[in-house]
Amino acid sequence: MAFSLQLQQIFLLHTRFCSQPKSITNPLISLKLPSIHPLAFAQNAAVSNIDTGVAAIDTSAEEVLLPPQLKRELMPKHVAVIMDGNRRWAKMRGLPVALGYEAGIRAVRNLIELCGNWGIRVLTLFAFSSDNWLRPKVEVDILMSLFERALNDELENFARAGIRISIIGDSINYSGQHDVVQACQTIAQKVKDGIIETKDINSFLIEQELQTNCIDFPCPDLLIRTSGELRLSNFLLWQLAYAELFFSHSHWPDFGEAEFLEALCSFQQRQRRYGRQSS
Repeated sequence: MAFSLQLQQIFLLHTRFCSQPKSITNPLISLKLPSIHPLAFAQNAAVSNIDTGVAAIDTSAEEVLLPPQLKRELMPKHVAVIMDGNRRWAKMRGLPVALGYEAGIRAVRNLIELCGNWGIRVLTLFAFSSDNWLRPKVEVDILMSLFERALNDELENFARAGIRISIIGDSINYSGQHDVVQACQTIAQKVKDGIIETKDINSFLIEQELQTNCIDFPCPDLLIRTSGELRLSNFLLWQLAYAELFFSHSHWPDFGEAEFLEALCSFQQRQRRYGRQSS
């Protein structure tokens, strides 16, 4: 599953997840963070109650300065994360898998708070791949229930914080390969209908037909993957063409401020040349 948070305004929706796949694709959701100024949740506004799953957001939040290691002008506008390692985190501690996912949700809330505080505009999270449908049905049911509860519990908090949530793909399903295929199919139909000519097809037109076209900054600047895995797993394949990649050995529930700061510091030390010569 993936979801993208855009910190500005919110689409209020009530999402219902089921335990049966609608297709062989992967779910993706997008959230947009407020862009008026780099304000977000107060330092003490993180998740406070694992039982209720409700984060207490302080609407009187004050501006939060960036850590001294970071430069605001070099901050990524869009960060994407493949959240891996919830099950391994639980098994290492002798805990039920469900508690690993619960801990992962807490890590999500913490990352949303950090992105808001540090002025990151879009956060896209990938949590459930098409292959995960092959896991035991009881585990998939638990995971879908957690997704549903977390989203429904947080909608009011997102609205108060000025966060827009966008679900990208077919219901909760998203696949990077399918995204490119459906864009090509749409364009081909427009050519067939005489709306455009083949000479009009370019990368900009394809991007307009991708399912991430509802996001202000559809192409991530930085991709983070946790738990030591070194692959993209069919996530935003077109959109990640020029993204900087950072792989963390931390399992997702352990990915907190220190780990995120490490990723951002690594990002800011790189030269993004887009094919040009280094300066």
